[in-house]
Amino acid sequence: MNPVRVVLTGATGFVGSRTVGELLEHDGVELRLVGRTRPPGAVGDRVRWTPADLTDPASLRGVCRDADVVVHLASLVSGTTEQCGKVNEEGTAALVQDATAAGVRHFVHLSTSAVYGAGPHSGQDVEDLVPAPVSAASTTRLAGERHTLRAGGLVLRAGLVLGAGDRWVVPALARLLASVPYRWAGGDAELSLVDVSDLARLITRTTLAPLLPGPQVVHASHPRPVRVGDLMEALAELEILPPWPSEARTWDECLELFAADPRGLSARQFHLLAQDHWYRSDSIWRRAGCDPGPGPLARLAAAADWYRGFLDK
Repeated sequence: MNPVRVVLTGATGFVGSRTVGELLEHDGVELRLVGRTRPPGAVGDRVRWTPADLTDPASLRGVCRDADVVVHLASLVSGTTEQCGKVNEEGTAALVQDATAAGVRHFVHLSTSAVYGAGPHSGQDVEDLVPAPVSAASTTRLAGERHTLRAGGLVLRAGLVLGAGDRWVVPALARLLASVPYRWAGGDAELSLVDVSDLARLITRTTLAPLLPGPQVVHASHPRPVRVGDLMEALAELEILPPWPSEARTWDECLELFAADPRGLSARQFHLLAQDHWYRSDSIWRRAGCDPGPGPLARLAAAADWYRGFLDK
């Protein structure tokens, strides 16, 4: 059986490091990790590192030579429009160009449901929504998607990703709770969440079993949405966050309190974490033949020690 030669960007990142581990669980996979920084332990018969920088298109020439699949997980999630554009749009374009020149027929690209903007959104599928990004990161990630789609690739739009290594979602919830110590609009909003280990399994499955013809965009969160109140109570039960207050405030009252003490977060981020942002995601799991698992709340206990240590710093 011939090996499957996979080029992967973002190997040192939150999702990428997990995906590398998942891919290596499959015999016959050979990985070429492309990035500025050599991933820890990225040496061996089945793994090699190729130094390159998404902000330097010339450095990407030839990185996809002889590859069967390209898995593009690298992105810049904060910064100026120029900084994000260099990585998320221009870097993606250069990578797609090299993959196309090398004859790679399967390209998997991790993006974000943040491309839909402020919302609220409640159970829509891809065809039901028109992207309306409001940040530099999501605007340029949407622009990067277009290069992937023109090359016939598969775009996975994930929601909020939880698990050990999450430096954004739960830390932001901790700051929001300190800023607005009430139940935000009753805590009834629903979110699209996915545990990083489950997302890595899905990426691996779509990498090794290209069942979805491109070009295509799909949502890639856990199929069941999670109530904000249930998430906050689970985090409190695990002593990751303080107890979720019993007293509620209306959304307008919450926004007023937040504006007085935003704790370094934007109103857009408050909207994203505390209002309805869930997207129908069942089709990708079913069509890829991948069990979505018990859900992100059931996975939280495994990450509790990491979260407590990170938030105590």
